[in-house]
Amino acid sequence: MQDHINDPVWKQAIAGSQMLLVAFGALVLMPLITGLDPNVALFTAGIGTLIFHVVTGGQIPIFLASSFAFIAPIIAAKGKFGLEQTMGGLMAAGILYILLSAAVKLRGTGFVTRLLPPVVIAPVIMTIGLGLAPIAVNMASGQTGDGSAELVPYDTSIWIAMISLAVTIIMTLWAKGIFRLIPIMFGVIVGYILSLFAGIVDMTPVREAPWFAMPDFVAPEFGWSAILFMIPVAIAPAIEHIGDVLAIGNVTRKNYLEKPGLHRTLLGDGLATSAASMLGGPPNTTYSEVTGAVMLTRNFNPKVMWWAAVVAIVLAFVGKFGAALQTIPVPVMGGILCLLFGSIAVVGLNTLIRHQVDLSESRNLVIVGVTLVFGIGNMALGQLEGIALCAVVAVALNLVLPGSKEAWGKAIYEQKPD
Repeated sequence: MQDHINDPVWKQAIAGSQMLLVAFGALVLMPLITGLDPNVALFTAGIGTLIFHVVTGGQIPIFLASSFAFIAPIIAAKGKFGLEQTMGGLMAAGILYILLSAAVKLRGTGFVTRLLPPVVIAPVIMTIGLGLAPIAVNMASGQTGDGSAELVPYDTSIWIAMISLAVTIIMTLWAKGIFRLIPIMFGVIVGYILSLFAGIVDMTPVREAPWFAMPDFVAPEFGWSAILFMIPVAIAPAIEHIGDVLAIGNVTRKNYLEKPGLHRTLLGDGLATSAASMLGGPPNTTYSEVTGAVMLTRNFNPKVMWWAAVVAIVLAFVGKFGAALQTIPVPVMGGILCLLFGSIAVVGLNTLIRHQVDLSESRNLVIVGVTLVFGIGNMALGQLEGIALCAVVAVALNLVLPGSKEAWGKAIYEQKPD
C-alpha cells in the first residue's frame, strides 16, 4: 500500500498545505465565534500539533486545532472572569488530559471505559451541539452570538446565511475528491462574495493591518472559579480524542491505542491544549476532517502533519491575513454553524446507536435525560453550569446508579482496527 513515507520534502510540504486547508475552516471559525485572535489560533494549532508529534514519537498522521466543544464555555467564562482567567481555566483543562493520561498508563483503558462509557459521553456531546444552536441562529439572523445586538439587517442576513449553508451542504454531499473535505471553505467564500455585493464587509482593518505582525498573544491568569468552571468541559473532547485515534488507526490499519499508546496520545493532546492557553489560543483537539483527508489521499506519512503545522505557524504572522479573517460577516458564519453544531449533536446521537445503548433501561434513561436538560437548559450549581455541569452530573450518575456493564452500551475503547 502506498503510504508516501519516502516522498521528497517538497511533496510532503505540498501535502501538508493541503491538510491545513482541510482543517482551516473549522480552525478559524472557532476563535472568530469566541472573540479570540485567529492568528493566535493558527500559531497554537501549529505548535500544538508539533508537541503532539514529539510526545507520540511522530507515529500518527494527526493534526490538532481549535476545539468546538469549548465555544460556549469560553464565551461564558470571558464574560464572568475575563480573557486571562479563562485561559488559566483552559490550561487546567489541559492538565486534566495529562492526569487522565497518567491514569490510563497506570490502570489501562479499562479505567476510562468504566468512568466514561457511551451512555455518559453521548449526551454530553449532544449537549455541546444543541446548546450552541442559539448562537448559530442568532448569527444567521445578523445578530451577535448572544443575540444582544443586531449587526446586519435580518432580511439581508438570512439570505446570505441560507445560501452559505446551502453551498456547504452541496459541497459536503456532491463534491468529489479533496473538494468534498473543504465544504466550509466553499461556504465561507460564497457567503463572503455575497456579503461584498451586499455592502456589509468593512475592508478598513485589512487595509490598515501590516503585512507581517506578531499575533496578539495573551498570558493566562489563574483563579479557582475559572478553573472549576472549565475543567469538567474537557471530558467530552477527551473522548472525542480517543474516537479520532481509533478512526485514524482504522484508516492506517494500525492500533495506536497500543503503540504509541493511549496514554501518550492523551498526554500530547493535553500538553498541546495547555500550551495553546499559555499564549491566548483556543484548546486543541484532534481533527476528524484531516483523518478524512488522510483516508482519501492514502498519505499515511506523519511528517505531512509537521508541514501542515509549520505552514499554520507561518500564516499566523501574516497580519493582513488575520485581519481579513476577522472581516467575515456573522451571517456567513451563522449559516455554516447551523450545519456544524447540528453535526456535533448527531455525533452524540450516533454514539448511542452505534454502541447499542439501551434507552429502555431506567439508568440509561435517567443519565441521558438529566444530562441533556442540565446542559441545554444551562443549569447552574455554584461555579458549574451548562456543559461543565452536565458532564460532571453524567459521570456522577453513571458511578452511583446501579446497573450492569452490558446496559451501558458497548465500550468505545474495545474497538480494534480492521
